[in-house]
Parts: sequence; C-alpha cells; structure tokens
Amino acid sequence: MRHPEIAAAGSDRHQSTKALGSRPAGGGVALIYGFHAVREAIRAGRRKLLDLYATPEAAAKLADDIARAGLRPHLVEGRDITLRLGAGAVHQGVLLEALPLPALDLSEIEEQSGIVVVLDQITDPHNAGAILRSAAAFGADAVIMTKRHAPDMTGVVAKAASGGLEHVAVVTVANLAHALERLREDGYLRIGLDPEAEQSLASALLRRPIALVLGGEGKGLRRLTREKCDCLVRLETPGAIKSLNVSNACAVALALLRANETK
Repeated sequence: MRHPEIAAAGSDRHQSTKALGSRPAGGGVALIYGFHAVREAIRAGRRKLLDLYATPEAAAKLADDIARAGLRPHLVEGRDITLRLGAGAVHQGVLLEALPLPALDLSEIEEQSGIVVVLDQITDPHNAGAILRSAAAFGADAVIMTKRHAPDMTGVVAKAASGGLEHVAVVTVANLAHALERLREDGYLRIGLDPEAEQSLASALLRRPIALVLGGEGKGLRRLTREKCDCLVRLETPGAIKSLNVSNACAVALALLRANETK
C-alpha cells in the first residue's frame, strides 16, 4: 500500500524539472543526497526540511520516515536529480533541500564521551565526511574545524558521512590555535596525531577529556597547531605502510581511545 503523501506527490511529477531548478544551491540552502544521508537528516530532526525530491523507488524505501516527518515528496526521475547535482553525484534517487545545521560554539559542546575531534585544515570533503561518520560511530562529542580551509557541510561531505553529519556536533572556529587554547582551559588533553611521533597512542598515558587533533592531507599538523598540543602520538603500523589516510587514522585512533575506557 502506498503512503498517501507519496501517492499525492505523483501529481507533481510532470513539474519535476522545474521544481528541481526552483531553488539554487547555496544561499543558505543545504543539498543533501544519498539514501543514508537523507534518511538520517529526516530522522534526526535537527534541520528545517524544505523539499524532498525522490524517484518512486527511493520514496517507497523512505516512506515511513517521510510520513513521520510530514513531508510531501516530489516524485521525479533519477536523471532530473543528476541534472541538478551533476553526473558525479551518487544520489541514489533522492535529494533533500534543507537549512544548514545550527552553528555551535565551543561552549555548547555537551561532554558525554569526553572525546572531541579537531581538524587542522582538512579540505577534502570525502575525508571530512568519513571523519564525521567515524566520529558518530564512536560517539565523539564534537568535531571542531576552521571556518576557512574546510569543506562545506553539505553535498559530498554529507554523502560521505552517510548520516553521521546529523548526529555529531560540528563547531567551526575562526582561529584553531585559540580554540585549542580554550580547550586547554576547559581541561582537555590535546593529543596530536603524527606518524613521526616517538610514542604510540596505545602506550600514551591519557586522561579525559581528550581533544584528538588531526592534520590536513599531505602536510599534517601545522607548526602552531603542533605547539598547542600537549603531546604527539602515532599509530602503530607493523606493516610495510607506516602511515594511513587521515580519515582511516581517525577511525583507528577513536577505536583505540574507546577501547582504553575498558582497561
């Protein structure tokens, strides 16, 4: 049985191309696409939802979530969404237009796990999204990043995060060094991940709360960021490759920090 919201949307199908072009990207509108990213944006309820465009197949899969949110989806063809987003977007037949998540300040971080992730100019949206996904999976309290030299929290980032963006507090700061100093004042142990560090993360003496600081792709931690860290640690990699992609390194580090809770 079709949900009434989905059945009613069928009358809009002939207007799909016009509807998809009616609200331009940017201008305070976030474009979220991909099944998991859209589903979690609907379920989390942290955003103002504007319009949902979906193929009949995708709408059927999301029917319960659509009904609970009171959305009236526009049924479109997959090619209409591709025309809107570009050929490189793996949208899985669904596109959500919504307002961005509310901006948060460092003072608004709610400490639960006692772990925050700090990004020092990580610019690749796939890496940023994967880090958000890991942060959500391991229950980090927040991800802190700079306003500049960071990707927009929409589109590719949301897709790569696979819903994680909706479940982790994201704090953007103008000056990372000042933010790290503020974290020190708030009692955080600031540990920077560096493949050349002398001590390993597994052997380091740690205490909560912890700020895990990750450097940008290729260049790693900047000099001033390194100076603001209380210690530098590396991941133990017994294999031939001695370093990991930053998003993979983040996942391993968070797993180790979580495992350390049980010791």
